[in-house]
Amino acid sequence: MRLAVFTKNFTNPAYGAARLGAERAAAVFGDEVLHFVPKKGDDPVEQSALIAEALALQPRPDAFVFSPVHASKVNAAIAQVVAAGIPMIGFVNPIAAAPMVSYVSSDDEQLALAIARYLFRHLQGQGRVLVVTGPEESYTSLERLRGFRDAAREVPGIVLAGQIAGDYVRETARDRTAAWLGANTAPDAVLVANDIMAIGVLDALDAAEKTAAVVGVNAIPQAIEAIAAGRMLATADFNAMQMAYLAAECAARHLRGEQVPKAIELPVQIVDQSNCALWNLPYEQRPVITLEQLRRQA
Repeated sequence: MRLAVFTKNFTNPAYGAARLGAERAAAVFGDEVLHFVPKKGDDPVEQSALIAEALALQPRPDAFVFSPVHASKVNAAIAQVVAAGIPMIGFVNPIAAAPMVSYVSSDDEQLALAIARYLFRHLQGQGRVLVVTGPEESYTSLERLRGFRDAAREVPGIVLAGQIAGDYVRETARDRTAAWLGANTAPDAVLVANDIMAIGVLDALDAAEKTAAVVGVNAIPQAIEAIAAGRMLATADFNAMQMAYLAAECAARHLRGEQVPKAIELPVQIVDQSNCALWNLPYEQRPVITLEQLRRQA
């Protein structure tokens, strides 16, 4: 079987991990993975063109394992997959434009609530906090921002001192954080919507000779190293490799006539210095949970 796997970009290590996760699952079944990634990260026009490219292949892919770069701007291209009768399994972001065989993700708002509450406890309920979001229209970023704001409303002593968009890119987060630091008093902490931006924030803080408690989302290796070294406080594990593994496994089993869950939601896990050794492994060596193991845990 041939699985067309669509991820959002080459810049976020979490999506490199997702591609690896899909390959690890496909290898169990002897399936082939075809990767489709926009060269311009998170670009709906390019992702739509990649869908057309995949549909033009002969033979066509047997299933699409798909993470859309935008909540609606890829819908017309997704409709072409539906018209071709090719099953789709979604992961990371929900897909409203087409029926999914299965959908694998985590609750972005709950992840954000959990990491923000962790940070605010660390601050003992007092402090100025800078918020760094992803792209303005990103589903994951909007949900995480909602979680950050909900958590801040719970703690009167927390002041959201500013908000900048790091676009899920290290260099963008670094440069915009540097500009913000140049125009404002340094914050006590920074809530960051993903880890690669958090690394950019640390770059900017180091360059400005400032310190702040920094938290992120994704549990990428760079963040785990920073947590182990005491440079970064914590991260929430948005496990894209696990999501893509389960999505590809669902695709493989569905193509073989097996029933698969309609939806799978991974639990929230906070990673800090107390437990980061469990994550301090290359993606190739990190454990994954199979559908069978997931069913046994239920």
